[in-house]
Amino acid sequence: MIRVVSIQFSPAGKMYDFNAGTLDLKPGDKVIVETDRGISLGTVIAGVKEKDELLFLQPLAQVQRLLGSEDEKTLSQHSRLEKEAYSFCLQRIRERCMDMKLVRVEYLFDGSKAIFYFTADGRVDFRELVKDLAHSFHTRIEMRQIGVRDEAKMVGGLGICGRELCCSSFLREFQPVSVKMAKEQNLALNPSKISGQCGRLLCCLDYEYETYCDLRRNFPKQGKKVYTPQYDGTVEKVNLLTGEMLIRLEDGKLATVNAKELLDENVNLTNRKEPLDSKLVAETADLQNETVRTEKQHKPFQQKIPRVAKPNIDDVDLKTPAEDAAVIEPVESTIETSVAAEQQQKSDGKEKRKRRNRRHLHRKPAEKKTGQ
Repeated sequence: MIRVVSIQFSPAGKMYDFNAGTLDLKPGDKVIVETDRGISLGTVIAGVKEKDELLFLQPLAQVQRLLGSEDEKTLSQHSRLEKEAYSFCLQRIRERCMDMKLVRVEYLFDGSKAIFYFTADGRVDFRELVKDLAHSFHTRIEMRQIGVRDEAKMVGGLGICGRELCCSSFLREFQPVSVKMAKEQNLALNPSKISGQCGRLLCCLDYEYETYCDLRRNFPKQGKKVYTPQYDGTVEKVNLLTGEMLIRLEDGKLATVNAKELLDENVNLTNRKEPLDSKLVAETADLQNETVRTEKQHKPFQQKIPRVAKPNIDDVDLKTPAEDAAVIEPVESTIETSVAAEQQQKSDGKEKRKRRNRRHLHRKPAEKKTGQ
């Protein structure tokens, strides 16, 4: 087990692990460490932790010492040299009309190298410039080209939110940012509002991107037809934070509804309950009454058939066969009389026809009158 401590060499820079040895280090302490590029000054970020040495592929470099009073004098001297080197290099760049922008000059703690950071649109031939710098400062010169985002990280400043830039305060690594993130958050695609000090898209667009994506899953897309208990319309705008939507009705008007009021498309929309005002309720009732009256007027006439009461068994008189025969005899005599009357009528009709025919057949011929 070894004692490991995390150290950074620039504000919001990358963190590197070093072997703390026997030193009692705390966050914020200034320490001197040896790196691949030489002896440098770093700042402790995290406290000492014991870890297994097998977890690291290579042996960790050990922290040499804490920052002392003599080391502070060296830092002040290096700070003065950095300002001089910056002014001298900037003057040479202007004299040679070089297409590059000088950002910062950094001296290593032991003074063995001076690093010049610059930005440029393309490749720059700075060989003559390096000769001038080496002849003037008598040290090793390194020219390092960086991007505009790294420039903002080194220079620092205030963002449009009024706070210190994220990249120069806590953001250690840059994440890719796209215009899709701004669209997902319903931001105006105005370059002056979604761009940072570096001229690129704001790094903070990535902070809430996943949250907006999760919220949008519960909302319909813009231009989709939606149904609510009160309105039917097309989605015009969605506010993911408040949960409200602006929809355009069929008559062209706009209405604001909540996402919780949306009805499922598979539900039968004819059975939904619509809130009706008192006036509409009264008109509906009158219409129903008028329909009932019209149906009664056009209903076909039906003759009422009187109901026949069922006879009670107790009220039926039990008669003897002789009495039944007496009742039946008058009925049979009536039937015989009606039949005889029909036969008499038929015979009378036949007799009349015979007499009429006989009268016409035996008619005497008329006598002819002759003149004498």
